[in-house]
Amino acid sequence: MQAKSALILAGGEGKRMKSRKPKVLCEVLFQPMLGWVIDAVRKSGIDDICVVTGSRHEQVESYLSSLPFEVQTAFQSERLGTGHAVMMARDFLKAHRGGDVVILGGDAPFIDAGTISDAYNAQLSAGDSRGCTVISAEVENPFGYGRIIRKNGGAELECIVEEKEATPQQKAVREVNSGAYWFSTDELCEALGKLTKSEKTGEYYLTDTIEIIRTSGKAVNAFKADNADSVLGANDCIQLSQLNEIARMRVLHEHMTNGVSVPCTDGVIIGRDVRIGADTIILPSSVIRGGAVIGEGCEIGPGALVDGAVVPDGKKLR
Repeated sequence: MQAKSALILAGGEGKRMKSRKPKVLCEVLFQPMLGWVIDAVRKSGIDDICVVTGSRHEQVESYLSSLPFEVQTAFQSERLGTGHAVMMARDFLKAHRGGDVVILGGDAPFIDAGTISDAYNAQLSAGDSRGCTVISAEVENPFGYGRIIRKNGGAELECIVEEKEATPQQKAVREVNSGAYWFSTDELCEALGKLTKSEKTGEYYLTDTIEIIRTSGKAVNAFKADNADSVLGANDCIQLSQLNEIARMRVLHEHMTNGVSVPCTDGVIIGRDVRIGADTIILPSSVIRGGAVIGEGCEIGPGALVDGAVVPDGKKLR
């Protein structure tokens, strides 16, 4: 088994959030988006993780220090693009030479362990010639995303075309770049040394390393995730609310599948870390969070708040 590591980019300020905390710490179902990404990475079997922080790094580092496991950090003092952010983690990358690294956005909470693992297997399938595997997704409305253009319709990636540069035919493509990538760590380190600033923006783009790696003769492929939500992020509180609604309904459906009755989902919010026994009824406007454990045959609500409590079987809470 090859050595695996993960690099999570979390330096964005998220100015449109109008928040005093960095965007990656904005919460989806009571958990920072960065926490969702870290959970997915660890569930995929990766323990060596580095988070690239930015101007509000103290808050991110404080959150990371509260976790029951170690996460390394690297600091990006200037906002000079995704490629520059990865450059700031060069020491971490050099320490993991000989393996592969997955690079993820800390504000894309719906990337999942299965997608990370399956894309890694696709990366390994290229053997010693492996360079990069771009994780893609097929979406209903691809507007604004970079389009994945495959060579002759196969696994090999021909290019990623941004919206403003795409032809009408390319704009019709619904397979888009998720912003998540597996790289051969050695090839990425070599490519970062050749990366140059964009003449238009003065920034270093991580996607430019893909062409550098291809030019070196290494394989550059695309892996399409089954999970189309893996591309979703939030740039403002409206989009954050949309992510919360997607996550809320996912959790409710999971509990209902396991025998929990939610006759009306209006206002019902349940955290991801909550456990609920079968035959329990959750009534409208109830909020359950903080790792609460609800027994079997309970009745919660309407309008109840259960925060971290253990509720025995058969209990009614209003």
